[in-house]
Amino acid sequence: MISKHWLIAVALLLLTGCAVGPNYKRPPVTVPGEYRGLAPDNGPQAAASLGDEKWWTVFQDEQLQALIREALVQNYDVRIAATRVLQAQAALGITRADQFPTITGGASASSVGIPRTKNLPSFETSSNQVNLSLFWELDFWGKYRRATEAARANLLATEWGQKAVVSSLVSNVASAYFQLLELDDEMEISRRALASRKDSLRLVEIRANGGATSLLDVRQSEQLVYTAAASIPDLERRIEQQENLISILLGKNPGSVTRGKPLVENPLLPAVPAGLPSSLLDRRPDIQSVEQQLIAANARIGVAKAAYFPQITLTAEGGYQSSALTNLFTGPAGFWSFGGQLLQPIFTGGRIRSNVRLTEAQQQEAVLVYHQSIQQAFREVSDSLVAYRKNQEFRAQQQLLTAAAQDATRLSVVRYEGGVTSYLEVLDSDTRQFDAQLGLARAQLNERLALVQLYNALGGGWRQ
Repeated sequence: MISKHWLIAVALLLLTGCAVGPNYKRPPVTVPGEYRGLAPDNGPQAAASLGDEKWWTVFQDEQLQALIREALVQNYDVRIAATRVLQAQAALGITRADQFPTITGGASASSVGIPRTKNLPSFETSSNQVNLSLFWELDFWGKYRRATEAARANLLATEWGQKAVVSSLVSNVASAYFQLLELDDEMEISRRALASRKDSLRLVEIRANGGATSLLDVRQSEQLVYTAAASIPDLERRIEQQENLISILLGKNPGSVTRGKPLVENPLLPAVPAGLPSSLLDRRPDIQSVEQQLIAANARIGVAKAAYFPQITLTAEGGYQSSALTNLFTGPAGFWSFGGQLLQPIFTGGRIRSNVRLTEAQQQEAVLVYHQSIQQAFREVSDSLVAYRKNQEFRAQQQLLTAAAQDATRLSVVRYEGGVTSYLEVLDSDTRQFDAQLGLARAQLNERLALVQLYNALGGGWRQ
C-alpha cells in the first residue's frame, strides 16, 4: 500500500507541475510594404519570389550545376555544419534525459578469510549482492523542460545555420564561376587585341621603311602591342588563382576548372520577382537561425527562475543479498528502500537572482540581434534590387560605348592610312576601344553577380 501512495503522489506532482519563465512569443516586427529598389514598372508585388526557386532553375549552365553539386557534397564548411547539427542533436538528447529517472544496476561478490591466531580461530565469510537503484529529480517547476526547449531551439538554430551555409556556398560557387568566365572573356579580348595590334605594327613598319610615316608612329604602335601583351600574364595569374578558389570551394586541392557556356550565354531575368517582404522572415535561413537562438535564450530564463524553488528528488533501491551465492534469490535475501528529499535554497549570496538577470539580459540581446538581422536582410534585398536594375542599365550603355569605340577605331585607321591624321589618333582610339571592351565584359559580370546576390538575399539556394 505504501508504494501505491507514493505512485499516486508522484503522478499528482507531475500532473500539477508547471514550467516557470516566459513562454515565447515572436517579437513584433516592422515590415515594409514593399522592397525599396524595385523597378517602377514591376507593378504590385506578388507572393512568388525568386528566392523560392531551386538553384538549378536559376543557374542553367550545366557545368555550373555540376560544380555546385560537387561543392554541396565535398565543401568543408558544409561538412563542418553537418557535424554541428549532430553535436546539437546529441546535446538535446543529453538535456532531455534529465527529465527521466536514472536507474542503475549493480552486482558484487566478496570473500574474506582471516587466518587462525593465538587468540582467535580462523574465520571465513562471503557476501553476494545484486541491486537496482533509482534516482529521480521531479521536474515540478519545469527546469528540465525549459532546458530541453532551449536545447531543441539550439538544434533548430544549428539546422538553419547549416541551410545558411548551403545558401552561401551556392552563391559563392556561382559568383566565382561567373568571375572566372569574365576573366576568360578578358583574356580573349586581350589576345584579339594583341593579334590585331601586331598586324597593325607590321603595316606601320612597312610604311616607315617606305618613308610614308615616321619612327614615332612605329613606337606608338609598339606601345599598343606591349600594352596588350602585358595584360595577358596578369590575366593568366588571376585565372589560375580563381580556379584555385573554386577548387577550394569544391573541397579539392587547387586545380583546373572545366567551363561551360560563355558568360554572355548564361541567361538573365528581365524582371526579378521579389515576393512579399513579410515572407522573407520565413525564407531566410539566417533569420530563422537567429529566431531559434532567441527562443533558446527565452527558455533559459525559466531554467534560471526554477532555481528559486525547492528541488524534489525520489530515490529507491531494491535487490538481493546473501552470504551464499546459491541462496541469493531465495529465502529472506531480498531488501528494498524508498525515500524522498526536498531541498530549498535559503541563502545563495544573490547567485540565483544574478543568474536570472543574466539570462534576461541575454534574451534582450537576442531580441535586438533578431531585429537587426531582419533590417540587414531588407537592406541586402534592396541593395541587390538596385544593383541588378542599375547594372542592367549600365551594361546597355556600355554596349553602346563599345560599339562607338569600335567604329571610332575603324575610322581613325582609315584616316591614318589616307594620310589625314597622325598615328596618335589611332593610338587613342584603339586604347579607348580596348578599355570599352574590357568594361563591357565587367559590366556583363556585374549584372550576373547582382542576380546571384539578389537570389541569396531573398533566401534562395538552400532548398534541395
